[in-house]
Amino acid sequence: MKRRTRRSLPATLTAAVLLAAAVLAAVAAIQRLTGHQPWLDYRAVAAVVHDARWTELVPALVSGAVALLGLGLLWAALLPGKRRILPLTGDPDSGADSTGYRAALRAAAADVDGVERAQLSTGSRKVKVRVKTARTRTDGLADAVRAAVESRLDRISPARRPAVSVRVRATREAS
Repeated sequence: MKRRTRRSLPATLTAAVLLAAAVLAAVAAIQRLTGHQPWLDYRAVAAVVHDARWTELVPALVSGAVALLGLGLLWAALLPGKRRILPLTGDPDSGADSTGYRAALRAAAADVDGVERAQLSTGSRKVKVRVKTARTRTDGLADAVRAAVESRLDRISPARRPAVSVRVRATREAS
């Protein structure tokens, strides 16, 4: 199970543009059917488009912008989203929410004696832990944090076990 985020922003933008174009076309058609002067005159738009040359600046810029927008939407559709459910060992349908996974690992690092604050970033292959401590001597603190995080990883048992790296920063200098 590898659930990923939805591409809601590109889909919403595309839907909004298509809705605006459909509403504009519907309003123009209704105005034409009722005998009123339409906001968007089809003949005027057709004349402007027909008279435009590809070698002019405005059509080149508009077509370039539309092509970039299309490539951006295609890129957003093809690239996978950020993984939200991390697969666990055992049952193929078992998984852990990535937010809870990250919070559990951060809590394990923060529970180590001497740790003031722990920041954590997770990837598919590596977990990076940055620890702040008020101790002047940080000997063995990185190993203790690494052991605590690895113990929590043993309990969670992800399908792909990431490597753990720890950086310790002391807020006070040894004198």
